[in-house]
Amino acid sequence: MAEARIIDGKGFAASLRARIAVAVEDLRTRHALVPGLAVVLVGEDPASQIYVRNKGEQTREVGMHSVTHRLPVDTSQEGLLRLVNQLNQDPSIHGILVQLPLPGHIDTQAVLSAIDPAKDVDGFHVVNTGRLSVGLPALVPCTPLGCMMLLKDTLSDLRGMNAVVIGRSNIVGKPMAQLLLAADCTVTIAHSRTRDLPAVARQADILIAAVGRPEMVRGDWIKEGATVIDVGINRVPARDPAAAAAGKTRIVGDVAYAEAAAVAGAITPVPGGVGPMTIACLLSNTVTAACRAAGVAVPAGVGL
Repeated sequence: MAEARIIDGKGFAASLRARIAVAVEDLRTRHALVPGLAVVLVGEDPASQIYVRNKGEQTREVGMHSVTHRLPVDTSQEGLLRLVNQLNQDPSIHGILVQLPLPGHIDTQAVLSAIDPAKDVDGFHVVNTGRLSVGLPALVPCTPLGCMMLLKDTLSDLRGMNAVVIGRSNIVGKPMAQLLLAADCTVTIAHSRTRDLPAVARQADILIAAVGRPEMVRGDWIKEGATVIDVGINRVPARDPAAAAAGKTRIVGDVAYAEAAAVAGAITPVPGGVGPMTIACLLSNTVTAACRAAGVAVPAGVGL
């Protein structure tokens, strides 16, 4: 069998951002509407700082209004909730994202629940979770949304396919399963307690790996010709022993890529697969939220 087709998430994300930029300019010109995204960062976690900076840059690049609130690590929960409430009331802000993880003294769920569901561009609010589960319009978590866009671009019609999602998190696994159900797939959610997980995975026409364990899914778990979406981003020691001894690392997914690519029909690489889609889908959600708030149709090519 030929080597699997590589699903280019980086390229797709770039094309999605380009479509969003066109849509934002059209909304500005025709409706005097500029989608606005506010990102809140508490503390100085280095990875979060990089991620927040990237979000701000990409938001501005597509012509949207971007606001970043950087708060000290000792910010009280009450202070953070006051800021969230202010952003809820701000008509220039259509999307609110509180960067996770939050410091230990802050109740994450309380903060996420305080965000107006109509501005919850992370898609974590229980209202959006519930709406997604019953098939109503909802803001969908960015990573599953990105996975679904890649799947539809790769396969076009997903109806009737067997889909296996390995991982049951509220951020990826559960919403991913809901999106696949809505696309008329037959869906199995598998996890650490699943009996004979490799056998379950081998039934999948579509296999989503979202467990956070480096290269756990091996090539012999993959059905020949299946489409594999690897959500995992794991840092492991470099292959070269000397480099590893010096502390050098590399990024791998939850799937043993070389093994899987020899069997699968299509596969996302890590890096360059699902990862780049996350911020692009955050921008997509913000445009969707702005259009819904203004009673304007969401431009074609921005969402699913």
